[in-house]
Amino acid sequence: MRGENVTKVSAFILLGFPTAPRLQYVLFLIFLLTYLFVLLENLAIILTVWSSTSLHRPMYYFLSSLSSLEIFYVSDIIPKMLDGFLLQRKRISFVGCMTQLYFFLSLVCSECVLLASMAYDRYVAICHPLRYHVIMTTVLCVQLIIFSFGSAFTVSTIKVCFISRATFCGSNVLNHFFCDISPILKLACTDFSTAELVDFILAIVILVFPLVATVLSYGHITLAVLRIPSGTGRWRAFSTCASHLTVVTMFYVAMIFIYVRPQAIDSRSSNKFISAVYTVLTPIMNPLIYCLRNTEFKEALKKTLGFGSTIDK
Repeated sequence: MRGENVTKVSAFILLGFPTAPRLQYVLFLIFLLTYLFVLLENLAIILTVWSSTSLHRPMYYFLSSLSSLEIFYVSDIIPKMLDGFLLQRKRISFVGCMTQLYFFLSLVCSECVLLASMAYDRYVAICHPLRYHVIMTTVLCVQLIIFSFGSAFTVSTIKVCFISRATFCGSNVLNHFFCDISPILKLACTDFSTAELVDFILAIVILVFPLVATVLSYGHITLAVLRIPSGTGRWRAFSTCASHLTVVTMFYVAMIFIYVRPQAIDSRSSNKFISAVYTVLTPIMNPLIYCLRNTEFKEALKKTLGFGSTIDK
């Protein structure tokens, strides 16, 4: 963009949710309580899994890894939101913004690959039950978890390196409550054709490939379930992966709605609202979806919390 005032931005202003001062305090309380609840429920899952030998299995290792991811995810975004609500400090340094963006991208991409790994675990459990313990070993489980985080953080490093090299024209106000790619690029006056191509290729690698793996896993699971002769057997097999399928659906629907909507129907205000709901709703719902109907986990949780070894039927 020639003719514009090109400046080296040292800080951004997060517009957040412009409301009356009193409503800012209400939002602060809502997000604070939500943040504390997310921390407590996910910490409870991690503690339960690691303290209960009966849960030392791949499915629960994946679940505790997902809970760890959710804790880091909300801790990357919500504390800065709370600071803005309570103290009206909207400023975030350029380095701080890039750091927040880096961890946001890394954790979202990690969740994508981790969900694909969990889908593979369910595929082996349902399609190859007699060989499950031979195929899905603890070593393979740990390798999949490390790969999920390692590949995501590597891809995000490349993405953020390209974005951080941008120059900016005019305003430094981000119309969002955290540093996301789209609001940042809207302020840039650099030719981003190369960066967008790299971003597109990396998005296919880290987002589309895991999605394809997840879809293929559930395609095989569906065929295997349909071959079970009894209705009770089909329901029992499906119920073992219903929670994971629900979480996968929520994740990809949210990602598509936020980032893949046509420009004609895109609204920054609605986008912020949807992002805020996703930021707090998903970390709350994931543990509940996985654990509420899992009798084995509920019994282990009660033992961990000291409430006895039985649960009410």
